[in-house]
Amino acid sequence: MTNFIHENFLLQTKAAERLYHDYAADMPIIDYHNHLSPKEIASNHRFIDITEIWLGGDHYKWRAMRSNGIPETHITGNAAPRERFRAWSATVPAALGNPLYHWTHLELVRYFGITDRLLGPDTADEIYDRCNEALQGEDFNAWSLLKRMKVEILATTDDPADSLEHHISMKEVKGAPVSMLPAWRPDAALKGENPEVLNQWIKRLEDSSKVTIHGIDDFKKALENRHEFFHNQGCRISDYGLETIPAVDYTEQEVSGFFNSIRIGHALQGEDLEKYRSAMLYFLAGLDAQKGWTMQLHFGVLRNNNTKMFDRLGPDTGFDSIGDFSHAKPLALFLDRLDREDLLPKTILYPIHPGDNEMVATMIGSFQDGSVPGKMQFGTAWWFLDQIKGMENQMASLSALGLLSRFVGMTTDSRSLLSYPRHEYFRRILCNVLGRDMERGLIPVDFSLVGTMIQDIAYSNAKGYFNFPQ
Repeated sequence: MTNFIHENFLLQTKAAERLYHDYAADMPIIDYHNHLSPKEIASNHRFIDITEIWLGGDHYKWRAMRSNGIPETHITGNAAPRERFRAWSATVPAALGNPLYHWTHLELVRYFGITDRLLGPDTADEIYDRCNEALQGEDFNAWSLLKRMKVEILATTDDPADSLEHHISMKEVKGAPVSMLPAWRPDAALKGENPEVLNQWIKRLEDSSKVTIHGIDDFKKALENRHEFFHNQGCRISDYGLETIPAVDYTEQEVSGFFNSIRIGHALQGEDLEKYRSAMLYFLAGLDAQKGWTMQLHFGVLRNNNTKMFDRLGPDTGFDSIGDFSHAKPLALFLDRLDREDLLPKTILYPIHPGDNEMVATMIGSFQDGSVPGKMQFGTAWWFLDQIKGMENQMASLSALGLLSRFVGMTTDSRSLLSYPRHEYFRRILCNVLGRDMERGLIPVDFSLVGTMIQDIAYSNAKGYFNFPQ
């Protein structure tokens, strides 16, 4: 069988081949947003088998398996590891055209050197055994996997109430191959519609901040304390997962009353909820600006659509979809208010609806201020869009309406340590787009000019943009 993943995979022109091999392939990785386990990284975890590392938390694969008729016992249930792997292997041939097919075989090649087999029912047991044998070697602990992919910096996703004990212990290790930094994810603070969940979280926040929380001022003080703590541990980036951007007017007196209602168990609804969420998001964004952090806004996902499966498995298990919300006006109001108060941090916007690409590409241009190259960023195509068409569309919109050259590039947004070939995937697509433009005469046939731009997007822009501690 001719190797499917060959040296010029996805590179469709000679220019693209040269751009990738001469400029992109060897660049280190800064993975500024992911959902990896800090504990697994800090402890240099060694995985039991390929099922654990590949299927343990990957809801992309879980969705595909359900679509292929695989029962839940073999997805998130208690089926034996080999049986779960067989179920995934039976799904892979059905995934032709889905990026999972590409990612799966990239990972088999890059980590396990399996170039002579495609994964399917007939090769499942052989590949399972070959991968598990490799996982027993010294080069297959967490640090070795990161080092192999040239990961220099990674930022995990962390709750403000988290102790960050694993980040702290990692910093004390001499010779660690990667800098693991926390990222601030305070979504829980906005959940005024669910007082039971929010009040449970406030108790955790009290314990971690050592602030007794009675009213809204105490709440903000506790968040400020934790924000400072995160900063001292190297955090330079926040992340917010939102359906829509809350941006309605409110008074501080109103917000204080809303918080008091939450504390006695009353759920906020309608306009009251939007006022509370608007106030909290504005406050939190101001903290980011004051510390020189970058604020990430992921918006537009309709989450937990399947009530039965949410009750059974909880969130982040593969039952979300693209939403069809209207974002432009509230997003502009939110960013403008911050900008008027000199509290607009460096910001990365991630729309999930492809119809929002041009809106975001033009929105960021409205708030660039010359203080930082690419201060306002159109984030990489993510989640349902991190496939060839989605990435090409994002690049096309940014290139036509902004400056692709200032783009901070790819991030995995993944829960799996085997996901780092996604950076290679992105770089190959980027080189293919620009190589094609060179050969069509749309940009100069100047490999130094275009190659340097590719290296900036792959690595150097992120290195300079985030101000991560050295």
